[in-house]
Amino acid sequence: MFDDRSPIYLQIAEQIKNDIVTGALAENEQVMSTNQYAAFYRINPATAAKGFAQLVDEGVLYKKRGIGMFVSPDARDLLRTGRRDSFFAEVVDPMIREAKAIGVPLTEIVQHLQKDGEP
Repeated sequence: MFDDRSPIYLQIAEQIKNDIVTGALAENEQVMSTNQYAAFYRINPATAAKGFAQLVDEGVLYKKRGIGMFVSPDARDLLRTGRRDSFFAEVVDPMIREAKAIGVPLTEIVQHLQKDGEP
């Protein structure tokens, strides 16, 4: 599951975020504990805890003392909004700059997207 692209705790956080965005984890659903996560993936519990702590800091997970970690009620909306912002900043805005640089009108881009977006 893990690769060498980034620290394992970041990959843990990203996987949980993906599970929330895709609906594999629902809002208010309990997630595995750090010890369960560490045992399942054979990693150090401190590494799993660091990934979980990041998600708590971001408001994606919340703790119930003595029970465990849960998906925050608005986590999916929070994550989708962040990804939309990144999509425009990292994909759409550079595309528009390049289109302007090579003289492609916006109408032609829209027509191309509409054509490719239809089944």
